[in-house]
Amino acid sequence: MTTIALFGAAGKMGSRISRRLRNNSVYTTLYVESGEAGAARLQARGDTPTASDTAAATADVIIFAVPDKLIGKAARQVVPLMRPGAMLIMLDPAAPHGGELPERADTTYFVCHPCHPPIVNDETDPEARMDFFGAIKAKQHIVAALMQGPEEDYARGEAVVRAMFEPVMNVYRVTVEQMAILEPALSETVVLTCMVIITEAIEEAVKHGVPAEAARQFILGHMNVNVGILFKYIDAELSDGAKMAVSRARERLFQPDWKKVFEPENVMAEVKAITQATSVK
Repeated sequence: MTTIALFGAAGKMGSRISRRLRNNSVYTTLYVESGEAGAARLQARGDTPTASDTAAATADVIIFAVPDKLIGKAARQVVPLMRPGAMLIMLDPAAPHGGELPERADTTYFVCHPCHPPIVNDETDPEARMDFFGAIKAKQHIVAALMQGPEEDYARGEAVVRAMFEPVMNVYRVTVEQMAILEPALSETVVLTCMVIITEAIEEAVKHGVPAEAARQFILGHMNVNVGILFKYIDAELSDGAKMAVSRARERLFQPDWKKVFEPENVMAEVKAITQATSVK
C-alpha cells in the first residue's frame, strides 16, 4: 500500500484532500501540521498527527497543501529527508516555476492544479451544482505536470491526483511553465481581474438606480449566453450591436499592450510575487 504524507492537512485545501483520502483503500495517509493549533484541529476531527520528519522519511508520496510563500522553506526541510524514488506533489505551479524547490535528482516532482467544476456541466444533484470548488460532489478537470522524475511516475502522480480531487473527468498533461501561464497569468491576472471589474460594474449600476437583484440576475443570465456563444457551446454569434459595443469599450477598458502579461518575464514576475508575498514592480 502506498503511504501519503499530507502536509498542511488541517488547512482549507488539506482538509478537502483529507476527506477524499481518508477512506481510500489504495493509500495510507499521514496527517502533518507544523503548529499546535493545526495539530489540535487534526485531533478534533479524529486524525492522528504525524511528526513532519517522520512523515517525510516514511512516505512514498508527499503532498504540500501549504501556502505558496511557505513552500520553499518547507521543501528545503522536507526534500533532504525523502526516500529515494519518493514523489513530492505540489498543488500550484508558482513555487516550482519560481525555483523554490531544492535540487535532488533521485526524487520526483509532480505539479497539479484543479480546473474546478466547469460552468457548463451535466450535474443534476443540487449539492453538486453548488460545489463550486470541487472535490466534494461536482466533477472537475485537472491539469498536471511531471516536473522531474522517470516518465512512468506520471501515471503514479495522476492516480494520486485523481484520488485527492475526486470526482475527476480529464487530467490534462501540461508543463510547469504552461501551468504558470494558466495560473496566475490567464485565470487570475486576466480572467479574475475582469470578473472583479464585472462585480464593480454591477455596483455602479445599482448606484445609478438599478435594483440590486435585477442587476445581478441580468448579468448572470447574459454571462450564461456569452459563455454559450464565445466558447462555442451553441451555434450563435454576437449581435452586430454587441460587437460594436465591445470594439468601442476595449479602448476605454484595456491598455493596448495588456497581452504582455503572458510574456515569460511577466509570468515569472507574478510567480515571484506570489512565492515571496510581495507586489509586482
